[in-house]
Amino acid sequence: MKKQSNLSRLLSYAGKYKFLTYASWVLSAVSALIALLPFWYIWKIIKEVLDVAPNFENANGLVHYGVMAMVFAVLSFLVYICALLCSHLSAFRVATNMRIELTEHIAKLPLGFVDSFGSGKLRKIINDSTGATETYLAHQLPDKYAALATPLGLLVLLLAFDWRLGLLSLAPVVLGFLVMSSMTGKRMQEKMRQYGNALEAMSNEAVEYVRGIPVVKTFGQSVFSFKKFKGTIDEYEKWVVAYTKDLRVPMMLYTAAVNGVFAFLIAGAFLFTKNGVTNEFLLNLLFYIIITPVISLTLTKIMYMSENNMIVADAIERVDSVLSISEMSESKKLEKPKDSSVELKDVKFSYDGEHDVINGVSLKIEPGQTVAFVGPSGGGKSTLASLIARFFDVREGSIKVGGTDVKNISKEELMNTVSFVFQNSRLIKASILENVKMGKPDATKEEVLLALKTAQCTDIIEKFPQGVDTVIGTKGVYLSGGEQQRLAIARAVLKNAPIIILDEATAFADPDNEAKVQEAFAELAKGKTVIMIAHRLSTIANADCIYVVEDGKIAESGTKDELCAKNGLFSKMWADYGASVKWKVAKEG
Repeated sequence: MKKQSNLSRLLSYAGKYKFLTYASWVLSAVSALIALLPFWYIWKIIKEVLDVAPNFENANGLVHYGVMAMVFAVLSFLVYICALLCSHLSAFRVATNMRIELTEHIAKLPLGFVDSFGSGKLRKIINDSTGATETYLAHQLPDKYAALATPLGLLVLLLAFDWRLGLLSLAPVVLGFLVMSSMTGKRMQEKMRQYGNALEAMSNEAVEYVRGIPVVKTFGQSVFSFKKFKGTIDEYEKWVVAYTKDLRVPMMLYTAAVNGVFAFLIAGAFLFTKNGVTNEFLLNLLFYIIITPVISLTLTKIMYMSENNMIVADAIERVDSVLSISEMSESKKLEKPKDSSVELKDVKFSYDGEHDVINGVSLKIEPGQTVAFVGPSGGGKSTLASLIARFFDVREGSIKVGGTDVKNISKEELMNTVSFVFQNSRLIKASILENVKMGKPDATKEEVLLALKTAQCTDIIEKFPQGVDTVIGTKGVYLSGGEQQRLAIARAVLKNAPIIILDEATAFADPDNEAKVQEAFAELAKGKTVIMIAHRLSTIANADCIYVVEDGKIAESGTKDELCAKNGLFSKMWADYGASVKWKVAKEG
């Protein structure tokens, strides 16, 4: 099957605006040809001046020629404006449709896709890569057709008056194209790809660094503590410096070639006037000196066109890198969960397709049970919870919610069945009311207020004059980690899903907030199946069952007392936790 060209691919997004793109090319080419007509009138002005010299009062056509030159210059400008108007309308539609397709596709991908792909990298593709196609269609393509039409018109003008000087004017064009070829092609396309990768990596790590600023400030560290971020900056610097040095000589030769047309014309003038200078030759020489800067301008546009083609090709490739990711599969025969039970059977999962982070886990959680996942960092606790909510699909085995395989449950139904409260719950720049209503968009204000009361958020609402209409974030108010967590719990209360997953949900809470968060949890958990992930073992002491996760497997399970009696991994963790709670700073006597 023949691969679709980049241009055809872009125009497939234009819909009924596609004809505007074609119209912009025609108008731009016409504008370029009209723009050459003033030069012809300038030639007529010079000719008349030379013909009547020194009796300049006999020059009767100067005003007419000058006015006509201005009329065609203005007409060329107006036609070009029309070309840009057409190209922009089409380009905006293409960029909009690309972004819509991207965001709709992302919405159908596994929920964990953004974290694994990189939010900074994804943001750059959605904004910058689609933006590059917009610039290409709106400006660069119309300019391309203008630049292609200009040489045709120039060729006629250059050869019409004095073919010898015309050929000399074209000599720098040949040299320029030869030098340009060394700066374009597959080698340059690979350079553009590397450039995009360097920018993408830096953007991604910048986002991660910004997220980690609280840690940097807390421990008094500098940017250099974020080695990956610093490394991407250093790599980008090395690439840019090496790339600039690589193109330094070709660019100097190209600039000298395209701007060296005067040297060719002067050399030709000396050669062709050995037997004297005629008015006609002087007229043509002056005309060529005036018009030849258009050659260098046109050549430069053509050179940048090659670069722009590579940029847009790279942008489309990056967009395709997202669109090519398989959507989350969904069964044709969808079923609904029968209850709030959760069952895992021989589940295996790998982020990279090679190394399993979950290896053969089987467990069953009965409706209404409260269970906990504990264990060393990196053991797979959060991954297990993510798989239950189908943030990712398992490599082997199955996960059932309410007796139904999660792959046979619609995404909307699964999200209505499972609520997730993360350790770093995200609130959007909106009012408290709107943030909580994300759990149930059609909820009434009274329902939101009840959810806030249940989540122990009354004190948060009362301290602000605007109450639930208080805006959070930029130009609004800022809440502590514990307060944000309670609002996230209110959102989960409002959603009222039968299964609740709490992932380190008290991690950022201070002692006062933690007590209120725990009360909110108690209200939230009533009649629900609760899965808790915690390092603070006191929060899971009363769980119906504790699963100790180590190296992607269930090392042991049971109640707190049963596990402590086994003298296994949990027993050691509990003893270490108890010792840490009793730890105090010694005072000098």
